[in-house]
Amino acid sequence: MLPPAGGQIRLAGSGSTRCSGRVEIYYNNTWGTVCDDSWDLNDAKVVCRQLGCGPVLSAPQSAHFGRGTGPIWLDNLGCSGSERSLFKCSHQGFGTHNCGHSEDAGVVCSDVQIRLTGSGSTQCSGRVEMYHSDTWGTVCDDSWDLNDANVVCRELGCGTALSAPHSAHFGQGTGQIWLDDVACSGSEGSLTECQHGRFGTHNCGHGEDAGVVCSGKKLVLIRLTGSGSTRCSGRVEIYYNNTWGTVCDDSWDLNDANVVCRELGCGTALDAPQSAHFGEGTGQIWLDDVACSGSERSLTQCQHRGFGTHNCRHSEDAGVNYVQLRLTGSGSTRCSGRVEMYHNDTWGTVCDDSWDLNDAKVVCRELGCGTALDAPQSAHFGEGTGQIWLDDVACSGSERSLTECQHGGFGTHNCRHSEDAGVVSQSTKINTLPGANTAIF
Repeated sequence: MLPPAGGQIRLAGSGSTRCSGRVEIYYNNTWGTVCDDSWDLNDAKVVCRQLGCGPVLSAPQSAHFGRGTGPIWLDNLGCSGSERSLFKCSHQGFGTHNCGHSEDAGVVCSDVQIRLTGSGSTQCSGRVEMYHSDTWGTVCDDSWDLNDANVVCRELGCGTALSAPHSAHFGQGTGQIWLDDVACSGSEGSLTECQHGRFGTHNCGHGEDAGVVCSGKKLVLIRLTGSGSTRCSGRVEIYYNNTWGTVCDDSWDLNDANVVCRELGCGTALDAPQSAHFGEGTGQIWLDDVACSGSERSLTQCQHRGFGTHNCRHSEDAGVNYVQLRLTGSGSTRCSGRVEMYHNDTWGTVCDDSWDLNDAKVVCRELGCGTALDAPQSAHFGEGTGQIWLDDVACSGSERSLTECQHGGFGTHNCRHSEDAGVVSQSTKINTLPGANTAIF
């Protein structure tokens, strides 16, 4: 069964997060829910995969996240668990059901892409394993050092790296070895953003599994969320005293936004939206009168009034917009142009070897530009200059960011700028609900 053009999926409802909530799909220009008849872990697994949310934890029924409204689009889903999209599972037909919204289906996904495990492991030390292509696998210790370990520790909220053990210090893993020759600068937001060989390409055995020992001191975490948010733009929220809260926009400027950008590994700040641009948060307002110089490594290192001290309301919640990917060149528009990405403080291009609509689809989604119409090659929008950051990009089309796709490693290529890749998107921006995550398929 072919999915409807422009189909989307999101998680919403009471208590929903980016990776847990009531399942809703967009069909016939209307959002609707999924009935929980026959709803199980196999169905939920497909949703978690589609949204890039890691392994499934549970498949709640009976409107666990509250009752939706409007159409009930799907009933009696029968996924095997291997499908790439919920619409590829068997079902009764769109809009055919015998349900009420008290039967709305939900999912709880782990949202975990990296973990520490093995003999003697703790919450913040162990063998490094990452989740890719529905499978946990290890990382080879070739070139593994403290810079790599620091990225893992930061990603897990485990402070700084104390050591980067080699030689299966925490015991040998099994199955896949996903990464080899990892070369992080130490500032990346995720291990997948570091230079490495292709996923699954290595010359290692599990006797070379890499590990980390982190300081274990939980740092203040930071996230971007809200209406229309992406991985690198949204309402700024920090986790303090076991509670997420917002930042007030008094004195909020590009210097502050750039620090958040650096902390999340998101390139440079485009602007620093005020007045709850991404919607009003709830609960605590943790910071006010933030005054960063722009060189700090964390927002909490900047001057501020003290945690919880403010004279603000959530209508003053601060936000950020970052540029990690841009479209430029001759004849470019906001949603079409030569693809350039920001890495190691430098803009560079992407080579067109193997460049196709799946790759372009990820770029268009990442920039909020709707679906991909074309994936031009041969410097269609003119030749760039300087670095060529990526080559042999191989996206499945479901990734949230170009850096999550398989590629040859940052800066590794056999190309010239006459091979610069481009995209042409439909130019329709798709906004998400607060607390919801949307994927295009």
